[in-house]
Amino acid sequence: MEATGTDEVEKLKSKFMSAWHNMKYSWVLKTKTYFSRNSAVILLGKCYHFKSDEPSELSPDGSCLDIVDTVISGNVEEFRKDFISRIWLTYREDFPQIKDSALTTDCGWGCTLRTGQMLLAQGLVLHFLGRAWTWPGALNIENSDSESWTSHTVKKLTASFDASLTGGREPKVLSKDHKEALKRDCDDSEMRDEVYHRKIISWFGDSPPASFGLHQLIEYGKKSGKTAGDWYGPAVVAHILRKAVEEARDPELQGITIYVAQDCTVYSSDVVDRQCSSMGSEKADMKAVIILVPVRLGGERTNMDYLEFVKGILSLEYCVGVVGGKPKQSYYFAGFQDDSLIYMDPHYCQSFVDVSIKDFPLESFHCPSPKKMSFKNMDPSCTIGFYCRNMKDFERISEEITKMLKSSSKEKYPLFTFVKGHSRDYDFASSPLHEENDLFSEEEKKRLKRFSTEEFVLL
Repeated sequence: MEATGTDEVEKLKSKFMSAWHNMKYSWVLKTKTYFSRNSAVILLGKCYHFKSDEPSELSPDGSCLDIVDTVISGNVEEFRKDFISRIWLTYREDFPQIKDSALTTDCGWGCTLRTGQMLLAQGLVLHFLGRAWTWPGALNIENSDSESWTSHTVKKLTASFDASLTGGREPKVLSKDHKEALKRDCDDSEMRDEVYHRKIISWFGDSPPASFGLHQLIEYGKKSGKTAGDWYGPAVVAHILRKAVEEARDPELQGITIYVAQDCTVYSSDVVDRQCSSMGSEKADMKAVIILVPVRLGGERTNMDYLEFVKGILSLEYCVGVVGGKPKQSYYFAGFQDDSLIYMDPHYCQSFVDVSIKDFPLESFHCPSPKKMSFKNMDPSCTIGFYCRNMKDFERISEEITKMLKSSSKEKYPLFTFVKGHSRDYDFASSPLHEENDLFSEEEKKRLKRFSTEEFVLL
């Protein structure tokens, strides 16, 4: 009876936390995000311009009031469609109880796990769908009648974004031809893309069987001393994601793996070993790899000298984003404009969606409203991610990023490095690819405990 009473108290606490976080963060989702029409907007390697070539009347604050409709509608709609197509994973409530706890929500503690999921989801989108893919239903998200996003709420959010760029005018109505195009039957390619779109989201479902769902990530986190309800740092989440991908049993996921940099160093031979693990000797059978690099962009506060490098990273199409945020508040950074980062916020608590049912609603997995934050307000602790489809990609990416690191570094040492050889060649213990009895080796446990306190070596 005592245990039952404790469970009931925990459930009531969870309900209270969900309500509190929705009150605390929902207003942020509904506020306008202002974008300059004089600067390019970068989203995961894609560049968008909202500026018209035609002369425009300026308001007293210098922003354009009169912009040609065709220019605005084209660029804004393209950017919105691209942004909304990214997979958004947020706090959820009323999902199946987490093992060894009474928790049925991650409100208040799971934000870094959620941003880590978003980074991995973008890697899977690149792997299965490509960077050019966008969700055909993205611009129709305001028609959602799901429990999580009412049509009224979403319409206000999307309208506020459009209004910030069009001087407060009503959003442009889609043309008749555009509507007819959206209603046309999907061809085979579109049908295949939609199957993968749903499959990727289902891998992040909030139930124990989901390969990258919260329940599985928490189980892997236990091996590093973390439990449900703890706060997770971006470096710990990087290692948890690596284990989750490594242990995934879905045949579709056998062609991709994750490598986590050690002490701000990417060892090329270790990356190649991970690409070749459990595959044939032929190059055609090599795995794609997502490279995660936990770094620290300064001491107690972010060093502005790193701004240009972070902007350079987010300008690469093979970048899968940055897990970072403010102190104890994680965001998924996916782009920038000027000195502000564009992000998706996981702190809005939504209802559980059963992704095992056919045609489950997709709307709550796509964010209708981008947010911006000044780079100087970013917490220095973060994890950067890249996607390499094959060895040739890795070689090209390592060369490009090395040049970027050298050109952007004002200090003697770059933020991180690519070196030839294995980590063991430099007296570091290499991480085993497979362990029968324990998901983390003793060396990995020590490293994770060090990361959990966010102690980085500052060069």
